Amino acid sequence: MAALTNFARSAPRFAWRQLSTSAARNTKVAVLGAAGGIGQPLSLLLKTSTVGIKHLALYDVAHTPGVAADLSHIDTSCKVTSHLGEAELTSALEGAGIVVVPAGVPRKPGMTRDDLFNTNATIVAKLASAASTVCPSAVLCIITNPVNSMVPLAVDIYEKKAVYKNQVLGVTTLDVVRSNTFIAEATGLSPYELDIPVIGGHSGVTILPLLSTVSHDLPKPKVEALTTRIQNAGTEVVEAKAGAGSATLSMAFAGARFVKQLARVMDSAPTKQTACAYVRQPNTNQFGMPYFAIPISLRAGGFDYLPTDITMNKYEAQLIETEVKPQLIQDIEKGVMFAGQFSG
Repeated sequence: MAALTNFARSAPRFAWRQLSTSAARNTKVAVLGAAGGIGQPLSLLLKTSTVGIKHLALYDVAHTPGVAADLSHIDTSCKVTSHLGEAELTSALEGAGIVVVPAGVPRKPGMTRDDLFNTNATIVAKLASAASTVCPSAVLCIITNPVNSMVPLAVDIYEKKAVYKNQVLGVTTLDVVRSNTFIAEATGLSPYELDIPVIGGHSGVTILPLLSTVSHDLPKPKVEALTTRIQNAGTEVVEAKAGAGSATLSMAFAGARFVKQLARVMDSAPTKQTACAYVRQPNTNQFGMPYFAIPISLRAGGFDYLPTDITMNKYEAQLIETEVKPQLIQDIEKGVMFAGQFSG
């Protein structure tokens, strides 16, 4: 368990709170779906970032001018531009170093992530196709659910255009944020002392927090209860909002944390950032899966794989085989099949 324990202890827990003191490379970030429930608070957090984001390009099919005007009044050096409708998608993407995609319809009570698939898959496919053409070197960060299917869909589009170079990622930071929060509540530890790796996927039973890395004895029933709560946390919010939305604020927070880590890497600072994300796996990998959420090393233009295998306890290894992989295989196939039918 040493490898993952070392990751948990050495990860930049406070990186998102640090000020950038190096010369900025002035990254342009395009937010696709900027007027939505996640897009607006996400854009606010990025506008107030201090990590070298020079230009925030806000794109959506409606209401973007108002959101951009509102954010542009905030006294930071980050420029804000509005891009409304498909005719202005290209201008939003031109010169972008990071493209964030929270676009799509949210979950409602009684809906699963599968229910969202057809509508959101069409949206993500069109946006990924545009990004792979206009700014193929930009890092594409997918927030739109179901992430387990959307990332394979997007990667397939990039590969068909022969531009895929480890620059498409599914943002799973919210699973880490929730794990830190719930474990802190259960143990009395500070959430600032925690950075729990979460592997697998980004929905239901595919989410596997590695609670064995916590330096606090947790009885097995508590581990099982916490694992279940982390897996069902999205549903917890949907039900609490009673039809008024899904986990928009916490997702915006987590998404901004991830994007700011990327922006810091794209700054001139030499420090690398380690984070969990749902990514395409090399042909030979620990889990025998084409896609999996794992700790990765972020770099300018994408990510690199960490050199060590993930160490798990018996309970976690069993969940990988009995719950995570069977569901994840279905989710991946759905995205790949949709990409095969998409022409754009």
